Amino acid sequence: MSIPSRRSAVALAALTALLAAGCSDGPDRPRPAPSAPAPSSAAPAPTAADPAARAAALVATLSDEDLVGQVLMPYAYGSSATEVSAGSAAGNRALAGVDTPAEMVAKYRLGGVILVGFSADDPTSGNQETTNVDSPKQVRALTDGLRAAAGKLPAGAAPFLVGTDQEYGVVTRVTDGVTQLPSPLAAGAAGNPALTEAAWRAAGAELAAMGINLDFAPVADVLATRSTVIGSRSFGATPATASPQVAGAVRGLQAEGVGAAVKHFPGHGLTAADSHTDLPVVGQSRAVLDRTAFPPFRAGIDAGAMAVMSAHLNVKAVDPGTPATFSRKLLTDVLRGQLGFQGVVITDGMNMAPAKKWSPGEAAVRALNAGNDLILMTPNVGQAYDGLRAALKDGSLSRARLVEAVTRVLTMKFRLAGHPQPALSTLAGAEHRKAAVDLAAAAVTVLRGRCGGAVAGPIRVTSSGGRDRTRAALTEALTAAGVKVVSSGGTVVHLVGYGDGAKDLRADAAVTVAMDTPYVLSGAKSPTVLATYSSTPASMTALAAVLAGKARPTGRSPVPVSGLPATTCKA
Repeated sequence: MSIPSRRSAVALAALTALLAAGCSDGPDRPRPAPSAPAPSSAAPAPTAADPAARAAALVATLSDEDLVGQVLMPYAYGSSATEVSAGSAAGNRALAGVDTPAEMVAKYRLGGVILVGFSADDPTSGNQETTNVDSPKQVRALTDGLRAAAGKLPAGAAPFLVGTDQEYGVVTRVTDGVTQLPSPLAAGAAGNPALTEAAWRAAGAELAAMGINLDFAPVADVLATRSTVIGSRSFGATPATASPQVAGAVRGLQAEGVGAAVKHFPGHGLTAADSHTDLPVVGQSRAVLDRTAFPPFRAGIDAGAMAVMSAHLNVKAVDPGTPATFSRKLLTDVLRGQLGFQGVVITDGMNMAPAKKWSPGEAAVRALNAGNDLILMTPNVGQAYDGLRAALKDGSLSRARLVEAVTRVLTMKFRLAGHPQPALSTLAGAEHRKAAVDLAAAAVTVLRGRCGGAVAGPIRVTSSGGRDRTRAALTEALTAAGVKVVSSGGTVVHLVGYGDGAKDLRADAAVTVAMDTPYVLSGAKSPTVLATYSSTPASMTALAAVLAGKARPTGRSPVPVSGLPATTCKA
């Protein structure tokens, strides 16, 4: 039974470990029990500059029920915290036995909520069962409402976590009314961490303005295979390319008060399979993992990343048969022990197929015991909550492990607390747009053809199916650059993007442009082939400048393309 004196004693032990050693060597590392329960007044007085002390002091006041809620970060149905449609209410009742997101926060004393949404060409859409995103103004009202509900909880002194997957490129939850950065692969092609940091700092300010303080990004996976689920979400095919970009993105986000969660540890880019539907096998040796997969995660950690997301991967060289999300060997021995990570470990979505092997309650317990601190997107909030409480009672989850997890979560929350929230008027401002355009411009790559020089006009823009908005964006940018664009005849500039293959190429195109991974260019017959790796307005502006002869395509392909060089431009 939980009593205040016992809570204080355990919290004090957690605080001592955190401050003396930075963090424990592992979530279940035994700690000496106090000889007698310490009075609640024994907890040290926290200071505003000491998030760990504030976290431990708050933990000392929390009941078991409050502690359990702090490690849960589900999704919810509805674009408002308190007013939802009948369909959203039905979804919330099935998920958590409540009608609204605010009621879910209150009933389960949640530590956070993830906002989900749909975007075109999104390889993660399989586990996005609802959407919370209509516009930045709506998102801000939703996050304000969630925080109002969380502020009434016993843990309300710590900022409520609102997270989302704003990776940019194909996985971008908030797309309208914000500055859209080019994809991570574009940043890898640009090869300039300072530009990446500036762009992601703009992104962090805009997320913060909407009330989002945790971004499940950047992707630290090295694209060692031609994975369609990772693809342009990665910064590149080598750790030398990816690592500095991961670090730049982390620094940019966190400079604006948005926690970065590097993902998907230990490295989803080493397999082409999709963990949303299967348990992918990572068959590489431990030496390959150390040399290839781990360095970008280490770079993110060294840059101060507050969180790391674990992945549903079967890493045969370390813990064969056990998804990494549930592997103590990977999360405790490798991530914390070898890589030295001291922050919050977050599961990938627990509504994905490999995690649904167990009931929501058992899966949550297994994930915490492996070393995760936050349980993301459980398929049933009530069952996960009840399962964790039952595990505390029967001893299958130690209270010390739960306290440790919550102390880490609250420490992160208090680290985020000191940043003022920007106004919504900062969204898509000139300075932010410039940061995106600068990064996109540095990414444009010529893999065949002359290094620069105007394409003979007039130009006709064509594309594979379903890319009307992108064609319109390039047409507008070309016109602004002084290039005549025609609807028939002319020099054909053909655009291909996510999911396209040889059938989507055009034999008569003078220029073929890849707006996602550039592998498709190996089959293009065009005398000039370019890559932007992204179809954002910034990328189309940058492409137009190259086609108009006003800029040189200085990027280098961050992944190998059969039969083509990384660039035909000399440094």
